Amino acid sequence: MAGGRPIRALNVAEKPSVAKAVSGILSKNPSSGGLRVRDGRSRYNKIFEFNYTIQNQQFHMSFTSVTGHLMELEFEERYRKWHSCDPVQLYQAAVKKYVPEDKLDIKRTLEEEARRCQWLILWLDCDREGENIAFEVVEVCTQANRNLNIWRARFSALIDREIHYSMQHLLRPNQLFADAVDVRQEIDLRIGASFTRFQTMLLRDAFNLDFTTDDKNIILSYGPCQFPTLGFVVERFWEIQSHEPEEFWTINCTHNSEEGLATFSWMRGHLFDYTCAAIIYEMCVQEPTATVTRVRQQEKLKYPPHPLSTIELEKRASRYFRMSSEHTMKVAEDLYQAGFISYPRTETDGFSERTDLCMMVQEQQVHPVWGSYAQRLLDPEARLWRNPSGGGHDDKAHPPIHPTKFSAGEAGWSQDHHKLYELVVRHFLACVSQPAVGAETTVDIDIAGELFSASGRMIIAKNYLDVYRFESWGGSMIPTYNFGQQFTPATLTLDSGVTRPPPPLSEADLLSCMDKAGIGTDATMHDHIKKLLDRFYATKDSNTRFSPTKLGEALVMGYDDMGYELWKPYLRAMMESDMKAVSMGTKSKTEVLETCLQQMKACFVDAKSNKGKLFEAMAVFFERSNRSSTNEQNTVTEVVRRCNICQESDMVLRRKPDGNFMVGCMGFPHCKNVVWLPGSVSEAVVTTNVCSSCAPGPVYQIQFKFRRLEIPPNYNVDHLGCIGGCDDILRQLVEICGTGSRNSSSVPGRGSGHTPSSNSAQRSNSRGQGACVNCRQTGHSSDVCPSRVSRGRNVRSQEADAQEGESSIPCSSCGAPCVLRTANTANNRGRKFYSCRLQECNFFVWEDNINEGGRVARGNISRTASNPSRSGVRGRGGQSGRQANDVAFVSATGEPVSGRCFVCGDPSHFANVCPNRGR
Repeated sequence: MAGGRPIRALNVAEKPSVAKAVSGILSKNPSSGGLRVRDGRSRYNKIFEFNYTIQNQQFHMSFTSVTGHLMELEFEERYRKWHSCDPVQLYQAAVKKYVPEDKLDIKRTLEEEARRCQWLILWLDCDREGENIAFEVVEVCTQANRNLNIWRARFSALIDREIHYSMQHLLRPNQLFADAVDVRQEIDLRIGASFTRFQTMLLRDAFNLDFTTDDKNIILSYGPCQFPTLGFVVERFWEIQSHEPEEFWTINCTHNSEEGLATFSWMRGHLFDYTCAAIIYEMCVQEPTATVTRVRQQEKLKYPPHPLSTIELEKRASRYFRMSSEHTMKVAEDLYQAGFISYPRTETDGFSERTDLCMMVQEQQVHPVWGSYAQRLLDPEARLWRNPSGGGHDDKAHPPIHPTKFSAGEAGWSQDHHKLYELVVRHFLACVSQPAVGAETTVDIDIAGELFSASGRMIIAKNYLDVYRFESWGGSMIPTYNFGQQFTPATLTLDSGVTRPPPPLSEADLLSCMDKAGIGTDATMHDHIKKLLDRFYATKDSNTRFSPTKLGEALVMGYDDMGYELWKPYLRAMMESDMKAVSMGTKSKTEVLETCLQQMKACFVDAKSNKGKLFEAMAVFFERSNRSSTNEQNTVTEVVRRCNICQESDMVLRRKPDGNFMVGCMGFPHCKNVVWLPGSVSEAVVTTNVCSSCAPGPVYQIQFKFRRLEIPPNYNVDHLGCIGGCDDILRQLVEICGTGSRNSSSVPGRGSGHTPSSNSAQRSNSRGQGACVNCRQTGHSSDVCPSRVSRGRNVRSQEADAQEGESSIPCSSCGAPCVLRTANTANNRGRKFYSCRLQECNFFVWEDNINEGGRVARGNISRTASNPSRSGVRGRGGQSGRQANDVAFVSATGEPVSGRCFVCGDPSHFANVCPNRGR
């Protein structure tokens, strides 16, 4: 024991007020040396010092605090920006726990104090959340001092007996409880961030959200608990909207006697068929004599409520005082920290046998209002005491909410503080009281074979109702009747009514739905309800009843139309059950994380593929906005590669408003890297195939489909291409077809340079080592390709095509017919030209350069040379006996060039990557 010297112990509470209260209680003993206070690094988190004895061992105590969670869970930096990645990547993106900037001073205080101490005693709230915060404190402190002896104080009220007992019976912290919170935090972060980014980027700029003036900054959030909570509200609203009133009929009977009036109800209730009801009524009118067939008298008991849990506290405060659940918990927290009630976040609704209930009642005997009732409870002759019955719930952490200190009202209390304290005290006194006792009489009568019934109740003993003024048990007397007695009714009427829809959910109703479905916990349910109001998903009227807004209904409708019931409670209830299993040790943290995230990722992928349903639902309630260009930048699309310029965001495939495709950086407008694709693309889908040439990877290949009439005939309509810089086919088609509606023609790779591997591939191609133009395989040239068909057969097939009516001229290189086509570039748009259909031939001529006799004017023919240095482009390997320097080239778009590049003439590169282009 440190050589007989006092052990230095660092105590850490969850809030500064708790640290102050516990220190004040523990320093009251004479040997404490008094309570000393000094500043820590954070001016809000003081350090209290005193001496204390634990099981005959002297301790020098330092007591400080945190302010809730010390750490936050967040994605690594590269994933934090909304446009940095496709939201689906957030399901496997790296996350980390870190101490945020505003809590670094608290961290430094803990580190400095831990270095001087041998023990660490954790006084965090005794629930799963508090246990998780405790392990955050442990992580910081053990990094500064690995030899700390770590203990946990478990308490439920800030009162002397509870605090001293906890200090003398320290336990070890519960890692399983902390793991359950880690699971919940990571699941909520990944699911919430992915769906929130998806919804917001997809819908915010696409519609005029008329419920706010700042719709550009509104967040369309999704929470795994928040959305099922919204689902309850919308589902009830839909029930009300779809209700069709239906008329019904019932027979009512009354009888007057000297003892008073009795009203008899028809045992059938009511009928929806008027004819049947009228026939039965006529039978009763024709034989109106009533005969008493049965008289029952029995004792009835009305039992007091179970001890108070958090959910019941919120529901009853809403029902009795119309206080919101959020405000109720704030007031309850104030009362707890001041020591007047026990810990207000508990699922337990039954007291343990060792709880001294009599002592709690004794403290209330002097209260001016309910003190006399407390005295009767403790009087054995009154026989009012009853051991409370439990509701069957026990969170193993805290007892039910109960008063811990007497108060007739404090000076600083608001009216709501008075109301809530009164509710807690009266509820506690009621649950240790006898039930109310009543005598109930039921009389059944027969009129023409139809049965009617009336009942009355007389209160014999009110018992708990004397103190629990929030409930009543109405008594109604009826005259005395005997079996076989007959009488004629005073009135016998056929009355009509209509069915009515259920009312909107009240806050108490909503809490009951959430509790029954397992949505959220006692500590978080009020937060989920508040989020609905903060996010404009629902409204609450003066009667605390909820209705969905247009936005809330549209989102639920969109997901409902997809077929995925993401707004239903089932998925979240399963997650909550799994998290409870983690806290009990029956499931592992890794197992639950993997299962839940895999399930929700599948839902997210399906939601993305069906995002049109969300658009359709939103269009029912909101007008489309004119911010389509902005929305286009934010539309969720498929990732092609990591941006090789900013190195932070992903490059994604997008469809522009004019229908053309592009691959752009999601970091726009901060990063303007873009790859423009040919304007002839009709369809484009990112595949899972990874390019083996381009680096850094992965670079996913895109499956293109081109419009047949907009590309040369020697190109395939379907093409599996790459935008990393290695795909010659795409570059050629950009030169031929342009990029759609852009004013100036751009090309794949503009502004992004080439990767080392793609550069080397180009150099290899320029030496004649490229892929064969026929089979796209390397290792041989197109001249000796085993799959090459005879030129004569190709010529005959082309001639046959020409006979179908197409305008053509014979190719001067190979003799094949050349069809008439139209250029689509800025310089020559609309100009007609002839080009050879054979891939290995590069013959080209403008229509207006052909003589009247159909012969090509000299000097206007384009064909490639057989020089290996010019064979870098697929499909351009025609033969010629002339040297490369003697050949005049014309591109397929009509610009005359010398050599391969029509800008500078350099045969080692194409014009679209020429360093001189644009100067």
